[in-house]
Amino acid sequence: MPRAVSLIVNPNAGGGRAAAALLEVEAALLAHGLRVSVHSTTGLENARDLARSAIAAGELAVTLGGDGLVGCVAGVLAGTDGVLGVLPGGRGNDFARVLGIPADPVEACAVLVGGAERRVDVGEVDGRPFIGIASCGFDSDANRIANETRLIGGNLVYTYAALRALASWRPARFELDLDGRERIAFSGYSVALANSRAYGGGMYVAPEAALDDGLLDVVMSGRATRRRALFDLPKLFDGSHARLPYVRTVRAAEVRLSADRPFTVYADGDPIAELPATVRLRHRALRVLAPPG
Repeated sequence: MPRAVSLIVNPNAGGGRAAAALLEVEAALLAHGLRVSVHSTTGLENARDLARSAIAAGELAVTLGGDGLVGCVAGVLAGTDGVLGVLPGGRGNDFARVLGIPADPVEACAVLVGGAERRVDVGEVDGRPFIGIASCGFDSDANRIANETRLIGGNLVYTYAALRALASWRPARFELDLDGRERIAFSGYSVALANSRAYGGGMYVAPEAALDDGLLDVVMSGRATRRRALFDLPKLFDGSHARLPYVRTVRAAEVRLSADRPFTVYADGDPIAELPATVRLRHRALRVLAPPG
C-alpha cells in the first residue's frame, strides 16, 4: 500500500516559492506512488497541529517551506515515532543543504521514497525547538533586517542583511556558561549555537558541527573592525572564517547565554527567545529522511 504523506506547506515561504512549486510537487509525489494530503499553514501553531495530526494518522510529515517550518515540525516529531521529510521551499533551506537533499523541491521528492532514515539532534532555546543554528548579537540585527526585506529574493537577502547590520553595529559583551563547568566572557559580534553547520542560505558558520553528536558547536565572533569584518564576510561561505584570530569555537551540550544589552535569539531564521536564555540539545531525538550514503 502506498505510504501516506501529510504535506505541510507554508505558502508564503521563499517569497511564494513554496506555493509556486506545490502543484509540481504534488504531482511528483503521486508519481512516486505516495498518497498525499496537502495542508497550507496559517502559522507555526497551525503547523504544529498539522504535525500532531500526521503522527496520529501514521503519516509521513513532509514540510514544503523554509527552515522555520522545518524546525517547528521537527519539534513536534522529536521523541515520537513520527518521521520528517523535507522539501526545500524557503529562502535559505540550510537544513536540507546540510542533509544533502536536492535544492529543487520536485527532485527532492525522490528522497521520500528512496532515502535513508537518520536520527538527528534537536535543539531547544528555553524549551522552544530548533533544528539548525540559534544565534544572537550581530545576527539578531541581521535576521531582523532579512525578515523585514521584501525587495530582495532568495538567499541573497542574508548577505544584504549582514551588510546593512554591519553599518550600525557596535560591539556587545557576552557571557556564557558551558555545561556548568566553564564560563567565558568576551566582547564582539555574535554567538552562534550550532546543531547544524550552515545558516543564512549557505553560510557555514560552524563547519565542523554534526547533526547527531549531542553537542552544540558554540561559535564566538570577537572584536574586529568593520573593515576587517566586511573583508572576512565571504569566508563564511566556505567555513574558513573559523580559522580567523577573533573567532573561537568550543563544544557543549548546554549553554546559558547573556549579554550586556537586550538581544533576540533567532533560530532557523525566526525569533525564538530573548536573552538571557538556555540552549540545549535533545540527542538523536528526530527521525528524518535523507539521501542514502
